[in-house]
Amino acid sequence: MGQAGCKGLSQSLFDYKTEKYVIAKNKKVGLLYRLLQVSILTYLVVWVFLVKKGYQDTDTSLQSSIVTKVKGVTFTNTSELGERLWDVADYVIPPQGENVFFVVTNLIVTANQRQETCAESESIPDAWCYTDSDCPPGEPVVAGNGVKTGRCLRVGSMQRGTCEVFAWCPVETKPRPVKPLLGKAEDFTVYIKNFIRFPKFNFSKTNVLDTNDRAFLKSCRFGPKNPYCPIFQLGSVVSWTGSNFQEIAVQPSGQQIFRKLNLLWVQLQGAFLCDLVLIYFIKKSHFYRDKKYEEVRILRVLQGLAEPSQQGGTPEAEEAGQPEAHLRGGTRKGKGCAGQQHLQTPRSGHLGKGEVNVEQLQNLQTVDA
Repeated sequence: MGQAGCKGLSQSLFDYKTEKYVIAKNKKVGLLYRLLQVSILTYLVVWVFLVKKGYQDTDTSLQSSIVTKVKGVTFTNTSELGERLWDVADYVIPPQGENVFFVVTNLIVTANQRQETCAESESIPDAWCYTDSDCPPGEPVVAGNGVKTGRCLRVGSMQRGTCEVFAWCPVETKPRPVKPLLGKAEDFTVYIKNFIRFPKFNFSKTNVLDTNDRAFLKSCRFGPKNPYCPIFQLGSVVSWTGSNFQEIAVQPSGQQIFRKLNLLWVQLQGAFLCDLVLIYFIKKSHFYRDKKYEEVRILRVLQGLAEPSQQGGTPEAEEAGQPEAHLRGGTRKGKGCAGQQHLQTPRSGHLGKGEVNVEQLQNLQTVDA
């Protein structure tokens, strides 16, 4: 069992799955499908292109606007910042952006920083030094925090030290935190209002429901039940992309979401190319093409229903299925009546084509003479 299971698992690694399409050979449905296609094509060609000339008509005085507004308050208590209340002015950076907003969910705090001289961080290779000549004054530290002053600072009796820099001191030395500082930002909301208007066509559209209820925008949240609610929850927006808010709150969210969208695009393109090779380019492409696109005909269904009736029948039909009959017996006289002819037919389980007409039944009947 173990070897069979391992063999089946290894063979399944090289399987390729693809969708199967059924082509229904139904004249009514096919005619309806073609009529719909012709109707749409006629509308586009005749009405849109020829009559209205929609491909030539443009509106240059387009009016559009996008408004975003984030709301939410949270409280933190850390050793670096103490007790602090965070509102929109603290975690939305920059305060205003064109069609974009940025929410801070994590940060590294280095308290009491000021511009002065101090030792550069030991985690930066360009700041390592053994003598003062390794720290040319005025040279900025590559991937560092400031400008070298010309001194090499050592700790104790260590041979290797770090260059002294003029920067915001003390320099940042803390690693990235494991948990986000503003993890509760998942419950924050963002108000997104889109508006567009075409004055030439007298057409306008917005994503906000036109209602007189003032409490609607204060209590609604966008979802399947409220598609015209312009208020989105940040946690829901992230979950729709297939990500976890608490995970991306620690590292850059845009990179992770873009990576998942890019992976989905690669999978779709790969499936398309594999189907193309499987159906048209390999040697046995006709076999896979017939399996992928299966045709269904009404005649085939009727033949499947007729097969059980051809394998057996009633005794009356079996007797009537033979056109020739063997006569047995004789005639006898009695009271002016001619003797009857007794008809006997051989029984057989095979009915030929399974078809019996009225003329054959009449020829097989006997009558009194």
